[in-house]
Amino acid sequence: MFLKRAKQIKPYKLTLKKLIFLSYLTFGLFNKSNVLSLPVANKNLAAKSRISTISFITKAVKKTGSSVVTIETERFVKNKQFPSDSRFFIDPYFERFFGFQLPLENQPQIEQSQGSGFIFEDGLVMTNAHVVNGSKKLVVGLSNGAKYRGKLIGEDLLTDLAVIKLEGKGPWPKAILGDSTKIEVGDWAIAVGNPFGLENTVTLGIISNLNRNVSQLGIYDKKFDLIQTDAAINPGNSGGPLLNSEGEVIGINTLIRSGPGAGLSFAIPINKAKKIAAQLIKNGRVIHPMIGVRLIDETYFETNKSIVKVGYVVPNSPAEKSGIIVNDIILKIGEKDINNSSDVVNEVSNNGINKFINITLKRKNKIIKLKVKPSDINNLSKE
Repeated sequence: MFLKRAKQIKPYKLTLKKLIFLSYLTFGLFNKSNVLSLPVANKNLAAKSRISTISFITKAVKKTGSSVVTIETERFVKNKQFPSDSRFFIDPYFERFFGFQLPLENQPQIEQSQGSGFIFEDGLVMTNAHVVNGSKKLVVGLSNGAKYRGKLIGEDLLTDLAVIKLEGKGPWPKAILGDSTKIEVGDWAIAVGNPFGLENTVTLGIISNLNRNVSQLGIYDKKFDLIQTDAAINPGNSGGPLLNSEGEVIGINTLIRSGPGAGLSFAIPINKAKKIAAQLIKNGRVIHPMIGVRLIDETYFETNKSIVKVGYVVPNSPAEKSGIIVNDIILKIGEKDINNSSDVVNEVSNNGINKFINITLKRKNKIIKLKVKPSDINNLSKE
């Protein structure tokens, strides 16, 4: 019986090769979904790998880079005056006889220069006042190569800010404005400019200081506290944006420290810039409340305390009229305790003009309280 059954099975005897092939086919059918999903997983992995190679700097610049513009300016430079004893080049005889011409630098000429800026609202560009000051012609170039005439809406030399209106039709690429009160020392800082058109120039650094008083830099004709960064600001990048790691504008590139301490760059905080720009758009000028004093910050190292002393009083100013004198120590303005000169500037600015403000002083060993009415800085010479 056993022999007969063996004979019946023999025709169906499987070879080793066939057995392996059938096993492989069966495994593939039961595991079809796993086999098919493998290439998809590899594609996703490759896509993620490509994304991970794009740096946060690239992403940040892509968000705002198209809004950064080149500002080409033209200024009329008057001819220089010759000394009274110099007759050689101003004598018509010598010019005709020897064929001499006036040196180029002594002829009336057009001076051309470039700076940067960025579009922050429809058709409006924010930049530095020193970029456009005195310009008779403004040409604004976008990163896509398009160029437009620009009209100066207003400039404020005291804060070094200006607003330009583009003469053309949008839509315009707009920068994403951030909040400069939320940045901290050590945060990434990306300086962007567009000095030659078509391409952004980008440098990277960190925020080194948040409230650098310009008087500490030896600048006394400006009025603002600056963001300090070690991101290099190239000369043509003045007026361009300083970005955070998310591509939001946190400042406007404005100053470069040369000489001792070189390698430091400074930017105007965007929150301050927005307030100035709003006034320029509305009024074409900015009101700066002042009381008419120059302040000195002093530190007593024994007690590690700082004081703010009056170093100079402008004649006929609100400060002089109220009785403030040199060497008075400012203790309080309103309810605010004064620790540095920036506190004084901020409190006077927040008070506005034509409204009295209470100032508490220390004069020798006496405490004195005065009422002072700030005036616009443009009116100080008229007081």
